[in-house]
Amino acid sequence: MKAVSVQTSSKEYPVLIGEKIIHELPLFLHNEFPQLTKLMIITDENIGKLYLQDLLEVLSDFESSHIIVPNGENAKTFEVYHECLTFALKQQLDRKSLILAFGGGAVGDLSGFVAATYMRGIPFIQIPTTILAHDSAVGGKVAINHELGKNMVGAFYQPEAVFYDLEYLHTLPEREKRSGFAEVIKHALIHDLSFYEELKEKVKTIEDIQARLIQPFLARGIEIKANIVGEDEKETGKRAFLNFGHTLGHAVEAEMGYGGWSHGEAIIVGMRYAIQLSKKYNKFAFNDEEFTNWLITLGYETEIPAEIPAEKLLLRMKQDKKTIGSSITFVLLEAIGNPMMMKIDDEALMMELERFVKKG
Repeated sequence: MKAVSVQTSSKEYPVLIGEKIIHELPLFLHNEFPQLTKLMIITDENIGKLYLQDLLEVLSDFESSHIIVPNGENAKTFEVYHECLTFALKQQLDRKSLILAFGGGAVGDLSGFVAATYMRGIPFIQIPTTILAHDSAVGGKVAINHELGKNMVGAFYQPEAVFYDLEYLHTLPEREKRSGFAEVIKHALIHDLSFYEELKEKVKTIEDIQARLIQPFLARGIEIKANIVGEDEKETGKRAFLNFGHTLGHAVEAEMGYGGWSHGEAIIVGMRYAIQLSKKYNKFAFNDEEFTNWLITLGYETEIPAEIPAEKLLLRMKQDKKTIGSSITFVLLEAIGNPMMMKIDDEALMMELERFVKKG
């Protein structure tokens, strides 16, 4: 088992990583919440079929209920959020109750926002089941989507703990492995050259993205994020560096229709675009051809889909949460491990977008 401590201005909590770590959850609940009244589990259709019964058996000492929400980004809607609140009210959850977010990043975002807003806030615990959730489960960003922008309705609300049981990763489809591994690559690029080189050396194919092989990579990514969040919980400064690749990535994700491309697939394209801008404006010395070939070997798309007009992407990026007024701010790199923020005008962005669209 690997334990990472997340220390923010509002809360300190553990991230526990390992196989069968979920069996430690009952003792944690008994010790940390001696007055616990009820548990509410929020999970999605896929995880519900695979693992919900096992979790209910682990939690047999507690009074619990569960709600099944749609898979992926379809869970992060106003309708599903309202449905979860209604369910919590009907189950008579009170301020001594606790919500368990049992699933991938979308379930974690939704569940955390439900917990943050139900009765002005009740505790919740993240139980991530995907590689992608190694990023989203840590740091307390919780949200749902608006049709005009991803994660536009949300809060900063830290969990009580994260129980990251690697057993759940064994059944991940290839697409989910790619999606999650994109965030591991991001953590390396913004923080650690040696980490980036190790990823390229040890992960040669999608088959290499296996739970035991990448456990230390997931732990390293969590440590990087925990350090940044510990210094800047509410994203007033360096926490924005964690959005590397996300400005364009979120725009592509939205234009493809949430679920059309996975989050990680879109972020890969966003990171390549940010690297292109970094090379142009920061003289970033980076072998983009080698990087792109590695990504292609892993099965990623590396260019903007031809069917998305550059003008629409520009408008989407203007709705990014980092945008102040009409200026679009990008996270760029001066070197691997040395990110910075830069405002770039529309004309320059459009020029680079046109060069970045997939041909044919």
